[in-house]
Amino acid sequence: MSVPIRSVCVFCGARPGADPAHTAMARSVGAMLARRGWRLVFGAGDLGLMGETARAARAAGGATFGVIPRHLMQAEAARGDLSTLVITETMHERKKVMFANSDAIVVLPGGAGTLDEFFEVLTWRQLGLHARPILLVDSAGYWAPLAALVDHVIAQGFADPSLRGFFGVVADVAALEARLAEALSASASVMTTAQGNPGPPGAR
Repeated sequence: MSVPIRSVCVFCGARPGADPAHTAMARSVGAMLARRGWRLVFGAGDLGLMGETARAARAAGGATFGVIPRHLMQAEAARGDLSTLVITETMHERKKVMFANSDAIVVLPGGAGTLDEFFEVLTWRQLGLHARPILLVDSAGYWAPLAALVDHVIAQGFADPSLRGFFGVVADVAALEARLAEALSASASVMTTAQGNPGPPGAR
């Protein structure tokens, strides 16, 4: 039996940000996912880094799975050329569907929404609800303050040191690709070995 396509959820901003390096990074990530045959799972919008990632993936022939709440269809300019588009009623449902349809989480630069998404999947990982890799792409040092904040939280006794091991920080797309290849290959091997066994709650 063939191994199902691997899917990578990308959380990122619906704005381009002040540094053009972030746009270039988003485009490179989208193109890389398509080249590797990994489906992009994202917020379905056509704005900012979210749109850049999806356009690059689609231009390179990649599969795309977009999820967007009904109330953001116009505000975030939902794309109409996706392989799959899911429309939800709430933001929480959006995150749940994106997570359930992914095998790994990638976080590009973004604002409050991106931080919310990151910390939710990180908390779920801390609680043992999943073992998906979570990777921050540190475009132009964008996530360095966030990594430092997590270290500060640990140092102040509000989290166990193990929290720092539940996510990784990569400097560029090449490093991201290597980490994803290792993680997705391992998860594919586990799925092949466990064929016929029921999946975890919330699995697609």
